Amino acid sequence: MTRNSSAPVSPAFARLTLSRPITPVLLAAEHISKSFQAPDGNELRVLNDISLELHEREIVALLGRSGSGKSTLLRTLLGLLPPTSGTVSYRGQPVPGPMPGMAMVFQSFALFPWLTVQQNVELGLEAQGVAARERRTRALAAIDLIGLDGFESAYPKELSGGMRQRVGFARALVTDPDVLFMDEAFSALDVLTSETLRNELLDLFLEERIPTRLLLLVTHNIEEAVLMAHRIVILAPNPGRIRAEIKVNLPYPRDRETAEFKALVERIYHIMTTRPEDDARQMIDPSADRTSIGYRLPTVQINSFMGLIERVADGPDSGREDLPRLADDMSLEIDDLFPLVDAADMLGFATVQRGDITLTPEGQAFAAADVQQQKVLFSQALLTRVPLAAHVRQVLAARPEHRAPEERFLRELEDFMSAEDAEKVLATAIDWGRFAELFEYDYNSGVLMLETQVEG
Repeated sequence: MTRNSSAPVSPAFARLTLSRPITPVLLAAEHISKSFQAPDGNELRVLNDISLELHEREIVALLGRSGSGKSTLLRTLLGLLPPTSGTVSYRGQPVPGPMPGMAMVFQSFALFPWLTVQQNVELGLEAQGVAARERRTRALAAIDLIGLDGFESAYPKELSGGMRQRVGFARALVTDPDVLFMDEAFSALDVLTSETLRNELLDLFLEERIPTRLLLLVTHNIEEAVLMAHRIVILAPNPGRIRAEIKVNLPYPRDRETAEFKALVERIYHIMTTRPEDDARQMIDPSADRTSIGYRLPTVQINSFMGLIERVADGPDSGREDLPRLADDMSLEIDDLFPLVDAADMLGFATVQRGDITLTPEGQAFAAADVQQQKVLFSQALLTRVPLAAHVRQVLAARPEHRAPEERFLRELEDFMSAEDAEKVLATAIDWGRFAELFEYDYNSGVLMLETQVEG
């Protein structure tokens, strides 16, 4: 549900226009990179050479696929994580750690269940050494501002999800932050509740009813980014780096049904589904090479994949579908939709161009086939288009007993990625290979084998 254009809005909100003055830089990142050491000793780079300026009176949304480092970037800007290289500055000064002028609202409600609403809200002030009388006054004002007046003495278990997240916002706003960070703050809520909270926060910020000068939000919802942000920063994954920046020149309140809104959503889908130049990407991430056994397979379950192919085949355009419409019809966020689309493209069952997915003849045949025929088609696609699946099959075929422990393949994958990602990629390959009846897997022993070896 979006804000109805005929619904009453405050005069200050209604007068907002497209023109925005250039405001001072409040928070800046200069060439920051962030790496972690994996348990196997290899360096895992999460962010790569990101430079970004965030201005006063601005709402900025960070969008990106899974693995693009959105939350890591947010925590680095906040000072919770030090960059491996590069600098972060707040009002022109280095950020050595969490700063008094910044606050965070998390995806999980992160409330202490043994504390009342008021006590949870007062926590940040107590940590700053604010006296009890002032803490109480400011906490009650924040609770009233965020629409929880009357629930000061309630405990979190007494509140709905939306009310608990309001407590999270009150706890952040009570410290009067210059910068408010939101890490998917609306994603755990139902559609109506998230829409209400989002609009109320926009009212507070745009009408300057709170002292916050900058909102920076991580989201996996493209429409949410377009509804809220003055600027959208799109990150590419593995490692995270800026792919594009888009200014949103639409007046508030924004309407999903306008042609301008829909065109901007389409543009973002286009950017996020267009593969970067392979050569440039592989210089950063060797696991982006589809011809390598170390290619980072999208984490996709077979049933979901089959559902996507069948939905596109049966859709109104008979094998061609607009991705925004597909996401809406299937109730999929981009973190769910894009891996499915990537898998269809990689297996040769679909092509993706300009925000549309189109089934290839192979994809059409797969959609029309019965289960046994689908297994054959999927098997052919794996052997010709997924080097890891073909490699596993080849190794098993070459061994006298046609068996191999999964650790053997995990060690190979760890030359390309972290141990955690290697486990995810191999699990996906095993799931796909078992559906295609290329090989079998014994979960208890962790052994892969050719299917003919299962009965013996």
